[in-house]
Parts: sequence; structure tokens; C-alpha cells
Amino acid sequence: MSTKELTADLSKPLMPKATAMWLIENTALTFVQIAEFCGLHDIEVQALADAEVGRGITPRNPVDNHELTLDDIKKCEGDETARLKMIRPNIPLPKVRAKGPRYTPVAKRSDKPDAVAWLIKHHPELSDNTICKLVGSTKTTVQSIRDRTHPNTATMRPRSPAEIGLCTYAELERASHKALRAMGRDPVAEAEAARVKQEAVDAAEQAAQESESKTFDFSNFFKSGSGN
Repeated sequence: MSTKELTADLSKPLMPKATAMWLIENTALTFVQIAEFCGLHDIEVQALADAEVGRGITPRNPVDNHELTLDDIKKCEGDETARLKMIRPNIPLPKVRAKGPRYTPVAKRSDKPDAVAWLIKHHPELSDNTICKLVGSTKTTVQSIRDRTHPNTATMRPRSPAEIGLCTYAELERASHKALRAMGRDPVAEAEAARVKQEAVDAAEQAAQESESKTFDFSNFFKSGSGN
């Protein structure tokens, strides 16, 4: 049976993260403007800017590659509400093969169990099928991590699949929101509640640290001794 062919989507840069890196380093655009043009999540752009992800990516100039104009960049730099516009190609769009299973680079395949463990802990609303799609894992692996029979259970370090590059922040957010809505829950309200809760935890920790520093006994540092 022949592989189904689809028309390539050229409404976004050919190399989104590399293009985002160039825009971060060479323009005054906001993370939201860069994210929307590159088809990324603004948190992902923030992570690229902070070098939390994407180390080793070579920035790609969208102007030299006829995807953007300098005039459009300058216009958007002066207006945060403006959005970059992709230059429409005047050539026939290439055909690409239909999307198959998610490909994971060999170097990242050992990170999959850590990502699955993180999703199970932090996103209990996600089904095994959804977790498999997000990180490119299998149901057998997901189940073994759930019931702690996976051979790496003792050494596993749960890590976000978005942070280690197995999926994007946008994909993770969409999957979580879809699962929550299917359960009759409001993802926006829950995200806000989680933010408020985290702020309260952070405030309590800061208050505890300040209290500890105020009650610390410094007298031992000022004891007089012979010969001093």
C-alpha cells in the first residue's frame, strides 16, 4: 500500500527552534511574538533564551532564508500586539510523507522512562495512550513504570519530557487540557489554582528562611578570647 502524501506546511519556519534562537539573539521581539511565528510555546522560547534547552542549536536567519523581512521585524519590535508574517513562497509546495511514529534521537531514548515517570506523577489525567504519543514510548513501558516493575525503577529521575526535548511545551499543554476537559474539569481554572498554590508555598518557604536568619545566634562569632 502506498504511503499517503500530504502538502508540506510552509506557514511556519523550516527550522523553528533555530529560527527562534536567531530572533532571540538579534531582535527585540517578545517571546510571544517569536513563539507564534515559529509555532512554539512561549515557555519553550523562554527556555531557549535561558539556555535551559537547545544547547548546540545553530541560529537560523529567517531573513536570509526568505521567511521574514526586516521591515516586518522592525514593525513588530515597535508594537508588541503585532505579529510576524511568513513570506508566502512563490514555488510549488513540496510533498511530504504522512506523519508516522514519533522519532526519538538515539541519545534521548534512555530519557524516556524518566519522562514517563514525570508525566505519571505530575499529570495523572493523561492516559497511557497519550503518554506513549508524547514521548514515543510503549504501553508496556508505561505500565511497568506505573506498577514499579521497570528495571530502572530504583535509579529513575522523573523529568519533564518538554525540558529534555521529547515533546514541546505546547504539545504537553494541549494533551493535558484535552484530558482534563474530557473529565469535565476546567484546565484554565486548575492551572490558576496550581499557580496560586505554588506562590503560597514559595511565600511560606521565604518567610521560614527569613525567620530562621533573624533567630540565628551570632554570639558565637563574637566571643572574646585571649590573644584576640
